[in-house]
Amino acid sequence: MALFMDVHSGFFGVTRQQLDEAHGRDLEIEEDEGVHFERAWLDPAAGKVFCLATGPSREAVMRIHERAGHPTAEVYELRFEV
Repeated sequence: MALFMDVHSGFFGVTRQQLDEAHGRDLEIEEDEGVHFERAWLDPAAGKVFCLATGPSREAVMRIHERAGHPTAEVYELRFEV
């Protein structure tokens, strides 16, 4: 499984509870694509959400986010860690 970080924009003023609910929608369907969303971080002032996931491909991560109602094309495979 590969490791991915994705970025969502336009999430200004989102609360911790709303982030938890959005993350939960991903978790409910992630197995359909063989993806697992590890964590999500929020910067409400910048309107950014960052998600860490494992999965078979960038496209699989994108499909889950799309189906969960928060699509993003900004998905990066994390190939190296130090």
